[in-house]
Amino acid sequence: MVLGKIGFDMAKKIKVGVIGTGMIANHAHLPGYFSIPEEVEVVWLCDKKSDRLAENATKWGVSKTTENYHDLLNDPEIDAVSVATPNLEHMQMTVDALKAGKHVLCEKPLSMNADQSKAMCRAAKESGKVLQVGLQYRFCGPGMFMKDYIANGHMGDIYYGRAQAMRRRGVPGWGVFTNKEKQGGGPLIDIGVHILDFTLHLMGYPKPVAATGKTWDMLGKNPEITNFMGDYDRSTFTVEDMAVGMIRFEDGQMVLLESSFMANIEQEFFKTTLMGTKSGAEVCPGFSEDPIVIFSERDKQVFNERPVNIPDVKSSHVKEVQEFVRTIREGGESLVPGEHGLILNAIFDAVYKSSETGQEERIDLSY
Repeated sequence: MVLGKIGFDMAKKIKVGVIGTGMIANHAHLPGYFSIPEEVEVVWLCDKKSDRLAENATKWGVSKTTENYHDLLNDPEIDAVSVATPNLEHMQMTVDALKAGKHVLCEKPLSMNADQSKAMCRAAKESGKVLQVGLQYRFCGPGMFMKDYIANGHMGDIYYGRAQAMRRRGVPGWGVFTNKEKQGGGPLIDIGVHILDFTLHLMGYPKPVAATGKTWDMLGKNPEITNFMGDYDRSTFTVEDMAVGMIRFEDGQMVLLESSFMANIEQEFFKTTLMGTKSGAEVCPGFSEDPIVIFSERDKQVFNERPVNIPDVKSSHVKEVQEFVRTIREGGESLVPGEHGLILNAIFDAVYKSSETGQEERIDLSY
């Protein structure tokens, strides 16, 4: 028997249960696990919707199903679970899973707010199990290239960043994305979470101390405005349709965050802008024909450079799941630990509160 650093039998398959069988489970979690069948066996599927549960059990060839997630948590064979449910359910399911001795890959955002995320991080610390957040853009080709570029010192000290996730007419017309009580917020917590995480990841995840911000719901409620992502009930739209935040960090860096479901702009964009003492960069971690532009100067000559050897990553979703499995096997801290999810939630809390008070709000990360 060969054991990993945390005592996991390296010859044994990791037994997994997936809670929630909606779109994100089918596009990310399940393809990720099934990409490494020699290392992982998906044993359980769980969903409150019986018809969807049965359909996915047949699709993925999983024999054990339940509408009650405690059934799979009570199975001693299960080593790890994916929590791929609406945000409202993340905290309780994750805490219960960690207390049951399971490793957890929880979809983004980690939870509805910082208080919930703190409870999740405490449970992970007490259990000694892995808590990883589903933030896949770190594993995309442009992200991997830029992380190495920065680590090799080519940008110098990064002191300012812009994180922008801007849609023109992109309110998700399905699920609970327009319901603040179940979702926790709108574009800030849904797509802003991705681009802010990507930006902070490249900056070395500095510690935030305060944020100011403003949110609006000027367009999302208007039934006369079109939407490119399906129709939805405008009368039940309770989230913001655009948010802006300015975040201050302990060592003096600042990040401007912009995120929208609806905005009167020419085109949609999803990008990070970084400014360092040696160079700057614009990075598009999503689908882009021009994913990285680096701005530099040498011998008083100024350059805009586009790298040609960006890693070819077929699916960053699959890579994030593979990283979760690797961490369980080999031990150590996840590359996307629960504490990073807490930082993001705490920043969002401060932006939302600042929008109400009109003042800068402090960020408390203690748990």
